[in-house]
Amino acid sequence: MEWQKFAEEMALLARTLLKQDSVQQTLDEIAASAVKLVDGCDAAGILAVRKGRAVTLSSYGDMVEESDRLQGELGEGPCFDLARRADEERVFRVADMTRPQPDWPRYAEAARGLGIGSMTGVLLYTHEEDFGALNLYAARPGAFTEDVATAGWLLASHAAVALADARTIDQLEHALETRHAIGEAMGMLMERHGMSEEDAFSVLRNISQHHNIKLRDVAQRIREKHGDSPA
Repeated sequence: MEWQKFAEEMALLARTLLKQDSVQQTLDEIAASAVKLVDGCDAAGILAVRKGRAVTLSSYGDMVEESDRLQGELGEGPCFDLARRADEERVFRVADMTRPQPDWPRYAEAARGLGIGSMTGVLLYTHEEDFGALNLYAARPGAFTEDVATAGWLLASHAAVALADARTIDQLEHALETRHAIGEAMGMLMERHGMSEEDAFSVLRNISQHHNIKLRDVAQRIREKHGDSPA
């Protein structure tokens, strides 16, 4: 790592994160920045697990959500191991996923199928059975040296602060569901009425303000209306 350059990029990132309008946007920026700033990183994501159920809070790269789902479904993987030994270590590094991984053989086999060659991650928080982690992925084995893992830890410090601003994981899940509902409603308006993305959002916002209805509820009504209409 060229630490001086990385430090300058981290300072720029800190200013960028301060400009974000929501926790979700902050987490998305962190995941994207991990791929841009960390040498060898092909994908990154922020995983939360609540009572054994995996929730991808943010992802940048195709393999992230499937990897999160597999760890939650199988109840094993580097993130789960890291959470269980949180008092000992807050960083994991899998140098070569192509080699046998006896601690979590089912996940490792599936991860190889996803094209994951190596991984590193940082535990963000633990609370009883719940935890969160920033995970970095590379297609090739040996991508993450100890220096690179340290770079991931520095990025994770920003993610931890962002998550501290959110009161509960439920709040973040609600935000994800809201964003999905609004995006789907906008897509319906754009397709059926030839609107631009900006115009479709303006329609939703104007209805919300005029009728004093939450934007998510407006989006849900449009989804129900257009979903029942013939194509």
